Amino acid sequence: MDRQVMETDIVVTGFGPASAGFLLTLAPELAKTKEDGTPLYESKVMPGMPLQVMCYERADDTGFGVSGIVTKADAIRSTFPGVDLAKEIPNAADVTGEETAYLFDHLGCSKRSAGTKFIDACFKAGGVIMKGGEFNARELPFTPPFMDKRGGLVLNMGSFMGWAAGKVMETGMAQIWPGSPVAEPLFEGDKVVGVRMADQGVEKDGTPTDCYMPGMDVKASLTVVADGPVGAVGRVLDEKFGLPEGHSRYDWGVGMKAVVQLPESCKLEPGTVIHTLGFPEPEIFGFFYVHPNRTASMGIFVAPWQDTPVRTTYRYLQHWMMHPYIWRHIEGGTLVSWGAKSIQESGTEGEPFLCGDGYARIGEGSGTTDCLANAGVDEAWESGVMLAKNVLKLLSEGKDFTKANLESTYVAERRSSKLGRRLKKATNARAGFNKSFFWGMAGEGLCGMTGGLLHLGGLFKSVPPANRIPELYEAMQGRKCDREALAKGVSEAKKVRKPLHDAVMDACGWPEIPYDGKLLLLHQDALLIGGKVQAAPGFADHVRFADPDLCRKCTKQTCIEICSAQALMPADEDGEPPKFDREKCIHCGACIWNCAKLQPGTDKSNIVFTAGSGGLHSNEN
Repeated sequence: MDRQVMETDIVVTGFGPASAGFLLTLAPELAKTKEDGTPLYESKVMPGMPLQVMCYERADDTGFGVSGIVTKADAIRSTFPGVDLAKEIPNAADVTGEETAYLFDHLGCSKRSAGTKFIDACFKAGGVIMKGGEFNARELPFTPPFMDKRGGLVLNMGSFMGWAAGKVMETGMAQIWPGSPVAEPLFEGDKVVGVRMADQGVEKDGTPTDCYMPGMDVKASLTVVADGPVGAVGRVLDEKFGLPEGHSRYDWGVGMKAVVQLPESCKLEPGTVIHTLGFPEPEIFGFFYVHPNRTASMGIFVAPWQDTPVRTTYRYLQHWMMHPYIWRHIEGGTLVSWGAKSIQESGTEGEPFLCGDGYARIGEGSGTTDCLANAGVDEAWESGVMLAKNVLKLLSEGKDFTKANLESTYVAERRSSKLGRRLKKATNARAGFNKSFFWGMAGEGLCGMTGGLLHLGGLFKSVPPANRIPELYEAMQGRKCDREALAKGVSEAKKVRKPLHDAVMDACGWPEIPYDGKLLLLHQDALLIGGKVQAAPGFADHVRFADPDLCRKCTKQTCIEICSAQALMPADEDGEPPKFDREKCIHCGACIWNCAKLQPGTDKSNIVFTAGSGGLHSNEN
């Protein structure tokens, strides 16, 4: 069957902060006309009409996401001069207070190396100048200046993106199409000439059915790639062009997040920001942001530096929530929604080629995460604003969207901008964590306090996560663990075909979660509350295995352990690849970088993550 072809001027893949910044800078200018009434920026595909701009988003609506955000919001505010965004954006608040707390392991179950114990001792000895000791924590006397968000905004991703989408549509100069997964870019040689939408009417393995409808080809002069760190279009570009010499993307994190209705007893003001570190495992960081109407976004970040095949984001989230320092605020509350997302932690070290003939990249997938400030939303937005301004410049000069023209405008401005300089300073911020939590803390502090002049990047290099995942019993060496209980628990988990993390954590002394059906829910019950969107029928599975034989030989299967929604589970027979249930998948992408087997001769995961339907959003956001 022939594919339908549609021609437009600019096509944008993915609707997030970067594409919102791009569209809200570009669209108002497209409404301008010349003295004779003709468009100032005339469409090449529809002469006499303004430039035609299309944006395609995989999620079924623009208000997707269950992520809390705290941001300085400088770029976002510059897009809306004179607007009180805290009042304008639903669930937003000005930052009213900020604390950074080190949480002690009050249960005695986490992995504490000699270096971590030294850090514990330093914080315990600091009780004279730090508060929080009665809650098994210590509050730093100040938030490090490179992390300071005072004067910024607390936002909720779902509410914010839904609001931003409305602002784009109000202009009438750009269209946003949710529920429209883009499969891949279209090439003519090395030139990108548009995108291809995902095929519909196919079996889960991609076999066409009687209802087969091949994905439409959308041709455009410029393709703006803003589909995030695990987006299908960005991944195809990386596959074709590789990364610049010396660049790699080995540092990741998966954020497991929740929205909670706080109890009436909670006295925290809207705009309160709390950062945590040290628990439930030393390498796990946490956040707690308070919105209006007694709601809060909270969550943890799990990175590959734990060097263990057991990585449960959901149970770790619940143990973090139950830490006395956090629990005092949320006890008696209600879990409203939850979700997860992979985060690219490599920063500029993982920056791809920012442009080429016919395309430009913006947002997190282009390396805009500031690893020192633990920030990325305003930075992604700013990259979109920069590209839009330079697109208008090229249009006004009658120049094509070639690699040379985009490099001399967009890329040059990005390199020389405040954003570019901030990202450069943060390049080696995470290097120390590749050695240990102790060196990670030392390295990030050194990099942050010296503005990137001093760091540990020369000592500790990132490696593919797969190369640092040990076998289970090797990882348990030196840890407090009931070996008999561990062996029994692992054996029983394998018999009933479920992940191993509960068996391992139980053997290490982690207490059972006291599920109450209100705030502390079973993982499967959480899937049923606000957030999960069922995959539309007729699309192929978006998770598959490049070489099933590698999966058969894998004894770690970390992809199952990390899966945020238990969409990957052990196969029914030993030696088979994991089972994938897309009805549970929330598209966090954590399976990609937690795959324990690389394709031979490469640093590529054996898991192939493509365009797909379904995912996550929450109307409660």
